[in-house]
Amino acid sequence: MKLKLIYPKWEKLKGQTTFNLPPHGPVAFAAALPDYVEVSFTDENVEEINFDEPTDLVAISMMLSTQVKRGWAIAARYRQQGVKVLFGGISTMLHAEETLLYADSVFLGEAEGSMEQVLEDWRRGELKKVYNHMMRQPPIQSVGPARRDLYKQELYNHKGVQMVDLFHASRGCRYSCYPCAVSYLGGRIFRPRPMDRVVEELATIDNNRLFLVDNSLAQNKAWEMELFREMIPFRKKWISHTIEDDPEVLDLAAQAGAWYVYQAVYDTSDYIRRRVKRYHDYGIGVEGTVLLGLDNQTEDDIRRLIDFLLEIDLDLAEFTVMTPFPHTKGYDDLLRQGRIFDFDWDHYNAGQVVFHPRHFSSERLQELYDYAWATFYGEESQEARMFRLFCKVAMREMSEGTYRARNRALAGKSFGKDVQRSLKG
Repeated sequence: MKLKLIYPKWEKLKGQTTFNLPPHGPVAFAAALPDYVEVSFTDENVEEINFDEPTDLVAISMMLSTQVKRGWAIAARYRQQGVKVLFGGISTMLHAEETLLYADSVFLGEAEGSMEQVLEDWRRGELKKVYNHMMRQPPIQSVGPARRDLYKQELYNHKGVQMVDLFHASRGCRYSCYPCAVSYLGGRIFRPRPMDRVVEELATIDNNRLFLVDNSLAQNKAWEMELFREMIPFRKKWISHTIEDDPEVLDLAAQAGAWYVYQAVYDTSDYIRRRVKRYHDYGIGVEGTVLLGLDNQTEDDIRRLIDFLLEIDLDLAEFTVMTPFPHTKGYDDLLRQGRIFDFDWDHYNAGQVVFHPRHFSSERLQELYDYAWATFYGEESQEARMFRLFCKVAMREMSEGTYRARNRALAGKSFGKDVQRSLKG
């Protein structure tokens, strides 16, 4: 059978550096399909959908709330053509009830071990409206290498530089942060993949640069250290979310190729200042992730926080406004208090205010969000700071002999020439 797998496009935030990473969810799903399925994949963010391509079944994988309305529109077009449409992915789970209105079937949960039955139901003409596997997580050892062969790698580059590949070594998260839906989606139990399966997948990845998309690496120190030891021989450079605040762990992370991390910066404490410095002491860059509009923040708090970011030598900062995504504590609280005024999911992009803040107006929070971006990147643009981080990792690769010829070829034109000049000092 032929299955068309689609990742819908979404509108990027204005004024920010725009690039597209190869999406991980669809190719992880594709790895769970039986061998007899012939898969064709389209990431609509980098290429147009060919609606005339013959297919037996369409699967739409959605990660973001800002994708759901586009996903629904794609489904409508295929269903008009008489093609059945199956939805899955993170934002399908967050918006399941609405998505049911546009789907022949909705799959909720992790796909490993379940797709054979779904496809058998489809073949018999008995496709169920809902497959709810959220409480039946598959054995973590069943998670195999993602189907990266489905990517058109040449489409994932920014000004000639190839983007990172995405990879995960664990699922689940034992934390339950206020604005986050991860505990709803993947459970509160940390589920590390067996290390031999992690190594197996790493060996299939040709790209020298990775993004470890695990919710947090700082969930089990012994596992984290074993992961880094196993990664050292691959000599890859990688980005991740938070790493354990421990010298032994940070040293191993650096040896394993840690490039930079996403670190939540939620206050102006000495702890955060020391945290950023410790990363830098081990040669690891830091992109501060900064959430604006929480109920405990006044306008003065936000202004002080932005000034603090400039003091602590962050490499990058990413500002978001508090966004009440469904199935989060934030959504439940704000909905109960009648403070959400906008339910257009296209606006749930973490850059547009959709609720009434506690200490100032929604209009003022939008202004403070714009002020944060403009102030932090006032003297050096986001793209220039990203370029500087790229130069650092490229220099490390060249010193280790891992800066590949294809990277130089991809770098071509003006951006590549600038990199080469930077590498020469």
